[in-house]
Amino acid sequence: MILKFIDLFAGIGGFHIAFHNVGCKCVFASEIDKYARQTYQHNLEKFDKDIFYNGNFNSDILQQDYEKIPNFDILCAGFPCQSFSQIGYGKGFAETKQNRGNMFFILRDIIKIKRPKCIFLENVRHLLNHDGGKTFAIIKDVIENELGYNFTYQIVFASDYGVPQHRPRLYMVGFRKEDKYSEPFVFPPKQELKMTMDDIWGAKCNKKVGFTLRVGGSGGKIDDRRNWDCYLVDGKPTRLGPEQGKKMQGFPEWFEFPVSRRQAMKQLGNSVAIPAVQAVAEQIVKYMKHKPLEKKAKK
Repeated sequence: MILKFIDLFAGIGGFHIAFHNVGCKCVFASEIDKYARQTYQHNLEKFDKDIFYNGNFNSDILQQDYEKIPNFDILCAGFPCQSFSQIGYGKGFAETKQNRGNMFFILRDIIKIKRPKCIFLENVRHLLNHDGGKTFAIIKDVIENELGYNFTYQIVFASDYGVPQHRPRLYMVGFRKEDKYSEPFVFPPKQELKMTMDDIWGAKCNKKVGFTLRVGGSGGKIDDRRNWDCYLVDGKPTRLGPEQGKKMQGFPEWFEFPVSRRQAMKQLGNSVAIPAVQAVAEQIVKYMKHKPLEKKAKK
């Protein structure tokens, strides 16, 4: 059985690549940014060509009829995080710009209508403690009680799954309660670092594990505490480019950016770290395909 997934707030396809690599098929994707859409289609058309020509590559989820989304097993969503991040305004659900703070409730509505077997959400780790924990408490309550999913979450570092970038993110996974899994879902064990920043640069770097890639704020001095894109490489201050960023996020060599360098760096900063997502995706698929039978009650 091939599990089907949808890719919401899809960016440039980190979730798509990860789930494709573990044998799943994408049947619907949504991304509003026109440049990210270019990069997404340029690279992923070869995987799931149908979605780009049958109306299932959506450009505005607010305009989508949720009933018409093809049936799927897994909902993936790295929903907008600026409202919860340290570098954003921290307004949470009160954020009104492009409805960013309210996008979780769009997910809620889709889940309520489509009832996928599994949901996999990603956001910045600060969501966990935003507004004294009240924001996350609402999310947890909606998923567990309103929608009826068992809910597991964990702060995951990209560097725990092979790539040299800290990138702490909150991963949230839920399974329908009615499916009655006999064991709780467990996140995959940490993996060894497969490369260092020396490998990223192909030269000696002053850091073994790199800074978290960001969307904005590049160009800081190497001794600036807000610096994230400048490293000492063979003793010389050197700035990250798309090729280095691509490796730090775990994108394959064949992945290309048909956009400007500035857009490529923005897209990478917005993306997920593929190896971390893929490790969880593999665990999800294994959990769903090899669901142990419920233990029969003793007579």
